Amino acid sequence: MMRWIIFLLIFIVLEVYFYQVVKTLTKNKWLLILNIIVSLVVVANLIYQFNADDGSGRVLTHAKSYAMGFLLTLMVLKLAALPFLLGEDVVRLGAGIYNKLYGAKETFHIPSRRKFVSQLAIGVAAIPFASMLYGMFKGKYDFRVLRYELEFDDLPDAFDGYQITQISDIHSGSFDNKEKIEYAIDLINKQESDVILFTGDMVNNKASEMIPWKESFSKLEAKDGKYSVLGNHDYGDYVDWNTSVEKDENLQQLKDIQKEIGFDLMLNENRFIEKEGERIALVGVENWGAGGFKKAGDLKKATQAVHQNDFKVLLSHDPTHWEEKVVDDDYHYHLTLSGHTHGMQFGIEIPGWVKWSPASWRYKHWAGIYKQKGQYINVNRGFGFLAYPGRVGIWPEITVIELKKSSKIA
Repeated sequence: MMRWIIFLLIFIVLEVYFYQVVKTLTKNKWLLILNIIVSLVVVANLIYQFNADDGSGRVLTHAKSYAMGFLLTLMVLKLAALPFLLGEDVVRLGAGIYNKLYGAKETFHIPSRRKFVSQLAIGVAAIPFASMLYGMFKGKYDFRVLRYELEFDDLPDAFDGYQITQISDIHSGSFDNKEKIEYAIDLINKQESDVILFTGDMVNNKASEMIPWKESFSKLEAKDGKYSVLGNHDYGDYVDWNTSVEKDENLQQLKDIQKEIGFDLMLNENRFIEKEGERIALVGVENWGAGGFKKAGDLKKATQAVHQNDFKVLLSHDPTHWEEKVVDDDYHYHLTLSGHTHGMQFGIEIPGWVKWSPASWRYKHWAGIYKQKGQYINVNRGFGFLAYPGRVGIWPEITVIELKKSSKIA
C-alpha cells in the first residue's frame, strides 16, 4: 500500500506541474479536461490491473504489461518536459526576487510563464513520447541481425569459419503477433549457421506460455543442432505456486517443451561438436546471477569430460556469471554467450559513436561483445521483451558469430 501512495504522490506532483504547460499553451477548457482525463484513465487502469483478483498473482499478463507501458510513456512525456519547466521557474523566481529588492514595485511578483518555453518543452518531450509509443507497437518486433567475427589462436583448424547463431530471452508469454515471430524465425534460418544456441528465458513465468509457439520455434534449423540453457525466469520463481510439487511440474513441462521443439537442454552439462577429427566443447550451465538471482550454475559439474585445452563455448544466461566466476577460471572459456539484460529495451546506439542504456547503471557487460584476459563474451540484447511491452533504440537481436583462426585472418 505504501508503494502505491508514494507512486501516486509523485504522479500527482508531475501532473500538476505538467498541467501548467498545457494551461500556458491553450485556454480551451476541453483540452485541459482531456489532459486530466487521459492521465486518470492511465493511472486507474494500472492500479486496477495490478490489484484485480484475476488469479494471475504476480504473473505479468498482457493487460498488466500494456498498463505499465502506457504509464511509462505518459511519465516519459512529463519527465522530459520537466527540465525546461524547472529551468524557467528558477529564472522566474530569480526575476521576482530581483524586482522585489531593486524594482519599482514593492509587492513580490513572479513573471508569468512564457509560451515559447512551454512550446519548446512539449516539442522536445514529444520525441521520447513518440518513441515509446513506436516501441510498443513496432519496435518490439524490429528484429536485427548483428554479425561478429572473432579470432582465436587455438581454434581447431576444422572450425575456422564455423558460424554460430545465438538467440536469448524469448519471453514467449509477452508475444502478441504470430506473423512477426514467424518472420523472425525465418530470419534466423536464413543465416544458415552451423549451430543455434539459445541462452535462456524461454518464458516469463510458466511453461504453458510456450505452448502456442512450439510449432513456430520447431522450425528452427541448424546442421549441428540446437542447444539451450535455462534463464532465471524459466524456473517459475516469480509465481505464487500452490505447492512446491506444482512448481516442479511446471519446470519439467518446460524441459519437455524444449525437447519437443528440438533443443538439447544442457543442465550443467556439456556436448562436443566434432569435425574432421577435431572438436569444440559446448558447455551449458544453469542460471547463475549476482545479487538475488538464482545461483544454480556449476562450472565444475558442467565441464566433466571436458579437457582444459579444449576450445570451449559457454552458455550462461546472466553476464554477471562471466565477470564473477568464469573469466578467472583456470579452464579458460574462449567464448561465453549470455543474455538477461535486454539492454533494458531502451537506449541509444549509433555504431562507432554512442552506446548507452540505463542497463549500463546495473551491468558492466550489458550488450554486445566484450573481451577480457583473452576471453570473449557476447551479451545478446534479447529476442523478446518483458514488462514494458516494447523496445526503443535497443532492438530485438539475432546474433551471428563466425569463429576464425587467427593465423588465417588476412
